[in-house]
Amino acid sequence: MVGGSDELFDFIASALAKFVASEVRQTCIAAGTLIKWTKGFNIEGTVGEDVVAELTRAIERQGLDMRVSALVNDTIGTLAGGRYYDNDVIVGVILGTGTNAAYVERAHAIPKWHGLLAKSGEMVINMEWGNFRSSHLPMTDYDRALDAESLNPGEQIFEKLISGMYLGEILRKVVLRLANEAALFGDSVPPKLETPFILRTPVMSAMHHDNSPDLKIVGTKLKELLGIPNTSLKTRKVVVQACDIIAKRGARLAAAGIVGILKKIGRDAAGKDGGDTLRTVVAIDGGLYEHYNIFSECLRSTLKEMLGEEASASVVIKLANDGSSIGAALLAASHSQYLDVEES
Repeated sequence: MVGGSDELFDFIASALAKFVASEVRQTCIAAGTLIKWTKGFNIEGTVGEDVVAELTRAIERQGLDMRVSALVNDTIGTLAGGRYYDNDVIVGVILGTGTNAAYVERAHAIPKWHGLLAKSGEMVINMEWGNFRSSHLPMTDYDRALDAESLNPGEQIFEKLISGMYLGEILRKVVLRLANEAALFGDSVPPKLETPFILRTPVMSAMHHDNSPDLKIVGTKLKELLGIPNTSLKTRKVVVQACDIIAKRGARLAAAGIVGILKKIGRDAAGKDGGDTLRTVVAIDGGLYEHYNIFSECLRSTLKEMLGEEASASVVIKLANDGSSIGAALLAASHSQYLDVEES
């Protein structure tokens, strides 16, 4: 996640070389200029560069006879992959290390678009909703401190409230304050608790899902990560409660974002569009949604709460496991096929 540009793209190209010993054919070169890094990445010499050109040079260094056919955002890939299996997929969402959303919009409803309209009358909007910020977002002192200490202060605020990159760090800040001000772990504060990102979200999830009577998993994680040999059941319950508040806040905000999309495209109420209730499928990819069960359950229940019983019955949430990769492959293949037809 840190280092030089060549190292990054050489790594991608070498992984690609291992994967494609046999069956990939590319026919054209796409392009995309990197504007800025997010989620803790800081690769030198890459901002402002065409990432396809960088990757192409790295592929050549690996001796691969390949070219890039399509540069696909992972969220667009999730939407495309979901749409391949189900025509009612209208929204694609990433809930993993980072977060983003994309949806299918009516072309005439896009005031910024001044080019030719697609024959279908629809276009895909990549929202980059991770960068959404508003005075109405429920930011706390912990969130503001996390943002100030990040590599991109003032940016990706929505992402910093709900994604897997940051939930564990918010928990660490909460627990650290409890240790300092409420002697959560006794008279001394565990030194390791001062280490940023020592509590990763998978650890937070494991503690949150601990159903044992004595919260044994919570005690084990605190001992292994923070060096705290003995914690009381009361202390462990406080940690679980903090996990619950942080995770459910994130899940409810993610659900609110999805409802916002459904409102924008008129899919938030039953009986619209001539009286028929349209089936709407939201494809979600990402380890946070897939593996953090309490988070995903809270997201689904919040959608039902916000939409109401009748409208929510027509909204289906589907796990698009590895949907971003599948969708990217499908888009690359279809683009290559289109070029073959044009050339013939």
